Amino acid sequence: MTTAVLAEHERGLVLRDRAIVDLVGPGRHQWLDPLARIRVEIFDTRRAILDFELANQILRARPDLAEGNFIYVQPQAGTLALVTLDGAPHALVPHGMTRAFWTVMHDVRVEMVDLAEADRIDPRLADRWSSQAGTAIVQARIASERAGLLFVDGALRERLDPGRHAFWAADRLIRIESVDMRETALDVTAQEVLTRDRVTIRLNLTAFTRVIDPVLRAKALTDADAHIYKLVQFAAREAVAGRTLDGLLKDRIEVDREITAHLRDRLVDTGVQVGDLRIKDVILPGEMRDMLNKVVEAEKAAEANLVRRREETAATRALLNTARLMEDHPALMRLKELEALERLTDKVGRIDVHQSSEGAGLPALIDTLMGKRVQPQDA
Repeated sequence: MTTAVLAEHERGLVLRDRAIVDLVGPGRHQWLDPLARIRVEIFDTRRAILDFELANQILRARPDLAEGNFIYVQPQAGTLALVTLDGAPHALVPHGMTRAFWTVMHDVRVEMVDLAEADRIDPRLADRWSSQAGTAIVQARIASERAGLLFVDGALRERLDPGRHAFWAADRLIRIESVDMRETALDVTAQEVLTRDRVTIRLNLTAFTRVIDPVLRAKALTDADAHIYKLVQFAAREAVAGRTLDGLLKDRIEVDREITAHLRDRLVDTGVQVGDLRIKDVILPGEMRDMLNKVVEAEKAAEANLVRRREETAATRALLNTARLMEDHPALMRLKELEALERLTDKVGRIDVHQSSEGAGLPALIDTLMGKRVQPQDA
C-alpha cells in the first residue's frame, strides 16, 4: 500500500508511472500499489504561487482537477490580468506571460483588462498597482504651466491637460512628453556675418519664443529650439548682408524688426510663436574697432571745436552790442567804470595817498574818480 497523510493546507498530486492520476485534499489516503508504481507529491498551498508548467500539465491530463484547487492565468493578446490575493494587489500578468495560483487557502481573483478599450487607468488605482506593475504602468504629472503629449507606439494620440495621468503600457510603448508653455529666451551667440562693405562682424542675438500649440509643434518640428536657432542664423545673415557697417549700427532697431518678421513668417504653421528678437552685441574686429574709435574721437573733437567757436562768436556779438549801448548812453559807460573800480578795490587791502603839491592828493583823486575835471594850475 502507498499511504499519504495531508494537512488542511496541503494538496497531493498522485502520479502512476509518472502520469497524473489525481489531486487529493487533506486527510489520510491509501492506494493498493504492489509494484510501487504510485508516487504522491505534496504541495503547501499557503504559498499561493503554483508552478505554471505543472499547472498546465494537470489541465491537459485532468482539467476537472483545477476547480477548487488552483487558477491558471494566461491573458490573450491585447489584454492584461490583474490578480488580487485576499483583496490586495498581488500580481500583474501581461500577454505572453502565464501564471498559476493556489485557491485553497486564499481568495484569488483575476480581472481582465482590455487594453484596446481601456488603456487609461485611474491614478489612484495606478498607485495601488505600481509596486506590482513595474513598467506596465506609465505615470506622469503635468504642471499647471505645461501641457502633456501622449505618444502610443511612436504616434501622437492626444494632448494632456495639467494634472496626474496614468496609462497601461503592458504591450505597447507609452511615452508622455511635457511641454513648457511659458515664454523662453533662446540665445544665438557669436554669429559671424559679412556686411555689404565686406566687414566681418559677430552678432549676439536673443529670441523670445513661446509654444502656442504643442500638438502642432510636435507634428511640425523634431527639435524646436534647434530649428529656431537655424532660422535666426539665416535671417541675421540676410538682414546684415544688405547693409553697410554704418547702416547696421544706425538701424539696429530696423534690423531687429526685419529678423523678427522673417521668423514669424517661417513659424506660422509650427505651433511656435516669436514674441520679440533683439541684437544684444555687435562685435567688431580689433583693427576695425580701433579705426572706429579714432573716427568717433575725431567727430567728437570737431563737435567740441564747433561748440567752442559758436560760444566765442556769441560772446563777441554780446560785447559788440554792449559797446554800442555804451556809445549811445554815457551813463551806462560810467556804470561799467564804477563796476570795474568796485572789483578792483575789492582786491586792494590798503590805499596810501600822499599830497605832493597843491591840486593833487586825495581831493584830486576823488574828483578824478567822480569824473570831475581838475583845473590846471597857472604856471
